Amino acid sequence: MNLSFFDQFSSPSLLGIPLILIAMVFPALLLPSPGNRWINNRLSTLQLWSINLITKQLMIPLDKKGHKWALILTSLMMFLLLTNLLGLLPYTFTPTTQLSMNLALAFPLWLATLLTGLRNQPSVSLGHLLPEGTPTLLIPALILIETTSLLIRPLALGVRLTANLTAGHLLIQLISTATTTLMTTMPVVSLLTLAVLLLLTILEVAVAMIQAYVFVLLLSLYLQENI
Repeated sequence: MNLSFFDQFSSPSLLGIPLILIAMVFPALLLPSPGNRWINNRLSTLQLWSINLITKQLMIPLDKKGHKWALILTSLMMFLLLTNLLGLLPYTFTPTTQLSMNLALAFPLWLATLLTGLRNQPSVSLGHLLPEGTPTLLIPALILIETTSLLIRPLALGVRLTANLTAGHLLIQLISTATTTLMTTMPVVSLLTLAVLLLLTILEVAVAMIQAYVFVLLLSLYLQENI
């Protein structure tokens, strides 16, 4: 029983072919492609409004130099948002529950922000490793601590997204299993657990949206420090 709870996080395969690539590409297929007409349908209008809103929220902390990253950050936000939400549907797979995938998204983008800072303002970027006015005896320890905190950022990004989504999926499966098990023996308790399951599902939808926003927002804040 314990193994079956974690089977949902294993990469699905059909005839020996892994389906994780299909799960990653499918959210992009749901977005309608822009046309050359002045008047579009409601779905295209909703898509354009949401993209403008997301881009505005992400670019507020950045100056004009950071606006070059608008396409990358907005695309990543839309990808994570759709992937997290579609993973809540029955008989689906959530690629963002895989730590390897989240680290593959976090590490290159974090490294790009770090290299941008070292190229544009190397003295300021290296100055973050040693606060001003530090006593001489504490300089080696503080440099080591600040370097460790800097290098652990991509790991924290990936683990945060993985842990939140994994915990939510496990809770939903545990409570749904309890609901179906108690339905025949204790129907009143089963109805109570069903109400808890509905509330937890709404909470998990909010968590999926918030975690996608937090992931990209932290990347934009890292970019702000280096431009």
